[in-house]
Amino acid sequence: MNRLALAALAGVLGVGMLVASPDTAAAQQKAEPASAYRIHSDTTAAQQKAPPGGAYKKVSSLVPLPDFVPGLGTLYVDPATLPAGPFLAYDHQGNLVSSIYMIPLKDMNAQKAFSELKVARERADHVDIVFNAGHPGVAEPHYHMIVWYISPQRAAQLAK
Repeated sequence: MNRLALAALAGVLGVGMLVASPDTAAAQQKAEPASAYRIHSDTTAAQQKAPPGGAYKKVSSLVPLPDFVPGLGTLYVDPATLPAGPFLAYDHQGNLVSSIYMIPLKDMNAQKAFSELKVARERADHVDIVFNAGHPGVAEPHYHMIVWYISPQRAAQLAK
């Protein structure tokens, strides 16, 4: 009975919040200053073009993967951040298209926290979460959390 009461209360509060602020969706679509999206101040413009520099290494130089991974792009990672990453992904023209986090299933099952993961850009277009049974570099089952900075249509073009 307590669950039912809590569910009802949550529903009433949720509807109340929507009614109280009907312009929320419109407000979210308005352009905000870039600083509103900045997560980490150590993100540099140099990461926007391949190679990102610094401690980042081309993944294909670290493990047996192709230079361009179909569906993802050319990947770079700071080896000190493995397995989570971020892995920075670039298209054929060397433009940053996504940040990928590879979170082992065992760590998720253990409810391990992954706090303050770095991001490469200020604004994301969409996020995909995809299971992977394992591959060179992260052999154990894991999830790819892909923060895309490009549209789904442009991301689909990376399959080639």
